[in-house]
Amino acid sequence: MNSFVRLGFIPPGYDLGLLVLRVCFGFSLFWCHGLSKITNFATMSQHFADPLHIGVRISLMLAIFAESFCALLVVLGLATRWAAVVIAIDVGVAFSLIHKFHLTGPGSGEIAFLYLTVMVVLFLSGAGRYSVDGRA
Repeated sequence: MNSFVRLGFIPPGYDLGLLVLRVCFGFSLFWCHGLSKITNFATMSQHFADPLHIGVRISLMLAIFAESFCALLVVLGLATRWAAVVIAIDVGVAFSLIHKFHLTGPGSGEIAFLYLTVMVVLFLSGAGRYSVDGRA
């Protein structure tokens, strides 16, 4: 690697990048989306979207499972690939069926698309060395 680009204080490889990606996106998903669904369950269960026609409450509970429990698993790097798949399905449904693949404009699915992309990357790459999965 070019000595101009290499930074001595950053460990070589992708593990640190995967750690930052997991913690930032996993915690963001939990804090901004999962936690609000948990705390506002009664209110949200009256008007939450039901794109799969399985019932509003079940749809909301599945979203809470993905955006809370699985997001925290991603942060820890525990069962990361499985958790990333669950989250990818959740945000993939939101991006395709709720936001209709729109990336720009009002009501766009840009955030869902970003979460989807990151979770696909984590599914393909795994959690990296700096994770509970990486310790095994």
